[in-house]
Amino acid sequence: MGADGNAHPSSDPAVYDEYASKWATLPTDEEGWVKRAQDVAAVLAQDAAAREKENKSPKAEVALLKHAGLLKVLGPRKYGGGEQPWSVAYKTIREVARGDGSIGMLIGYHLFWSTTANVVGSPEQADRLQKLIIENNYFVGGAVNPRDSNLTIRADGDNIVFNGFKNFNTGGVVSDLTVLEGALEGTEDRIFAIVPTSQPGVVFSHNWDNVGLRLTESGSVKIENVPAPWTDALGWDAEKKKPDPAILSIPWASLLIPTIQLVFSNFYLGIALGALDYASKYTTTNTRAWPFGGDNKEKPTDEFYILSTYGNFLAHLRAATALADKAGLEADSIYGKYSDKRDGLTAQERGDLAEWIASVKVVTTDTGLRVTAGVFEVTGAKATASKVGLDRFWRDLRTHTLHDPVAFKNRELGRYQLLGEIPEPTWYT
Repeated sequence: MGADGNAHPSSDPAVYDEYASKWATLPTDEEGWVKRAQDVAAVLAQDAAAREKENKSPKAEVALLKHAGLLKVLGPRKYGGGEQPWSVAYKTIREVARGDGSIGMLIGYHLFWSTTANVVGSPEQADRLQKLIIENNYFVGGAVNPRDSNLTIRADGDNIVFNGFKNFNTGGVVSDLTVLEGALEGTEDRIFAIVPTSQPGVVFSHNWDNVGLRLTESGSVKIENVPAPWTDALGWDAEKKKPDPAILSIPWASLLIPTIQLVFSNFYLGIALGALDYASKYTTTNTRAWPFGGDNKEKPTDEFYILSTYGNFLAHLRAATALADKAGLEADSIYGKYSDKRDGLTAQERGDLAEWIASVKVVTTDTGLRVTAGVFEVTGAKATASKVGLDRFWRDLRTHTLHDPVAFKNRELGRYQLLGEIPEPTWYT
């Protein structure tokens, strides 16, 4: 129900029932996972523009992700997961976003939130939560927004209890589990915990109505007396009720931020690639040659400026893809080397990874905005029609690229290049 007591319309999961049997087995390697994501994107792309206009809560779309097994790409094989590295997960995010930017964002956030305990939790907590999430094929949302006031946490016997309000959460309305984070009363200590979404104390406002990413359910949420056992306080000693410094050590625990920043960049890249695909098809089937140029052509695909523009867009997106893939491999290297010896990660190594990822953020933002706006120059006036839906790519990209100003990433990179400085870990670096 919405805040006004009225039912909030949702898409019907039954529309994708056929895929439950079609994708009954999981892929076994990178190629298979990327192909599965491409197949999902092809399904979503068929009616992406119409679904975006309807602006229904994406229960069906999340069901499709579940049928495809994509929620499990990072999960341990012993619990039924794909056990792939982050580099493969990033590619699946990118491919899904190519078909539908909103759903690419949702799976990106899910993969990040579903593995939060791997970074800030104990090995026992991480294993327990992975078993819960993967075996049940749960979708995970998050109500963590550093720009808002913290949720407050009070100790209550064997439990901690969350209260507060967040202006933004992502995917919560359609999630099975929700990540909460706040500050323990009387301290500056922060606690992450993952709680069931369907409970009276998690109250969604259903007020996400922004220009882009309309199917991400990123509106506000009120948290009222939501409990979690101390044993689910990630990285905390449940008996001493204190953070465990061996788990929540910097720089390891701060890997959360570059990891999600690369999630962002990959769905930016996917959205831009989707715009290029969509525009190319439109140009070859609907765009008319310009008859007043002096060197008139019969077909738009013979016109120099159209060919030159598409070629330039392709070159820059290929460069962005190569950079994103390189950063993904850098992330794999860090996680692979230090997952079992967290205190071995140095601030310099963490900083170097952060600046690879900052580079991707800058390039995918700049290139993505240029491509998603520029495709109108090579599709023509009719391509602005609402029924065409070409504008959704720019709107999606413009919406999320305002998440944190890319100018600060440029500044970080300038300091890294000129002064050899690595960024101080924050909620955004």
